[in-house]
Amino acid sequence: MTYVSAEEALKIIQSGHRVFVHGSACSPTHLLQKLSEQASRLKNIELISISLYGDAVVDKPEFYPHFRYNSLFVSASIREAVNQGRADYVPVFLSEIPELFKRRIMPLDVALIMVSEPDKHGFCSLGVSVDVARSAVNAARYVIAQVNPRVPRTHGDGMIHVSRIHAMVHHQSELYEAHFGDSVGEEELKIGQRVAELVDDRCTLQMGIGSIPDAVLRSLGNHKDLGVHTEMFSDGLVDLIQKGVVTNKYKKIHPGKTVTAFALGSRKLYDFVDDNPSVAFLDVDYVNDTAVIRRNKRVVAINSAIEIDFTGQVCADSIGTYHFSGVGGQMDFIRAAALSEGGKPIIALTSRTTKGIPRIVPLLKQGAGVVTTRAHVHYVVTEYGSAFLFGKNLRERAKALIDIAHPDDRETLDRAAEQRFKEFAI
Repeated sequence: MTYVSAEEALKIIQSGHRVFVHGSACSPTHLLQKLSEQASRLKNIELISISLYGDAVVDKPEFYPHFRYNSLFVSASIREAVNQGRADYVPVFLSEIPELFKRRIMPLDVALIMVSEPDKHGFCSLGVSVDVARSAVNAARYVIAQVNPRVPRTHGDGMIHVSRIHAMVHHQSELYEAHFGDSVGEEELKIGQRVAELVDDRCTLQMGIGSIPDAVLRSLGNHKDLGVHTEMFSDGLVDLIQKGVVTNKYKKIHPGKTVTAFALGSRKLYDFVDDNPSVAFLDVDYVNDTAVIRRNKRVVAINSAIEIDFTGQVCADSIGTYHFSGVGGQMDFIRAAALSEGGKPIIALTSRTTKGIPRIVPLLKQGAGVVTTRAHVHYVVTEYGSAFLFGKNLRERAKALIDIAHPDDRETLDRAAEQRFKEFAI
């Protein structure tokens, strides 16, 4: 198949189209830039995405209302547009997003993707972002691909034959890099050590995104024969695999392989997964399927939160009414870990924000979204300790969470608990 210019390829997109945009490190920012240059001929383009990284381009005020993101996860690239009303947010479990495409609840006209160069058999790879992109490519009427030599060829569900692609644009650019370890501080390291104490040898891990999961990975160096079945693969896992800590030897499904839906990190990570048969990048409706995850024994799911009230309700997608991220896969894995034999669902968060705002609170902020319900929460970990909430009543939960709150917040929390629960002494 011959390559065409981006200008020529994007003529496929017409006014009123719904367009899927590939995400994470494979966000096709070159195509988005060229699409912005065609704004004058287009109206009412709806852009569907999950986590975009780099410049989302057409989210800027000058392109509204020609283009409008309808995001399934609010990443930093479009956070301003969502909160200023130029873009929308759809709360949805990551595992269920493919169903929106398959059942044509969100029928896709076009998929904009970034792929590797085709091999001798004509297959390109979706690289480090298979997740929902696999289903989007399957469902879209037209596929436009930015072919980038810097995209790793990953094993699993991400292979696409050139015959499925309607227009190919050759453009080399570096993949977006995220360095979560740069924001790991003293509090995160303490949390990482406390979480590591809850992880037994031969457990199967799921790690969320950010500095706390990275801190946990740093603390697992003395463990043995860990497995990985996670939606996200980050740099910290590379070190554990190379040290022989992660072997995947005792996983019930996909033994010997690290299972993931996407990878986000440094170039070192992208080079590690390139043509690496020990890492399987699979469709997220399989990776995040609770029935699949729970088949592994001793699943430990480690996710973070924005705030948690002292009954155990977890807000992870908003700061009050301000949309910050999304539902993602937290609930998929929290529930699966609870159902796994010997599993441990863990919510880990610092007791306060960097601005000194408490994260353990009597009530969530007005308008805050409950991503994980209090019935689903088992372990909560801060730098001050670990609280086990499973089976505890509301008074007992409040006491356990106050005990791991910041010391300067505990008196206020005690007073609030006494007012709510009357006889609070336990």
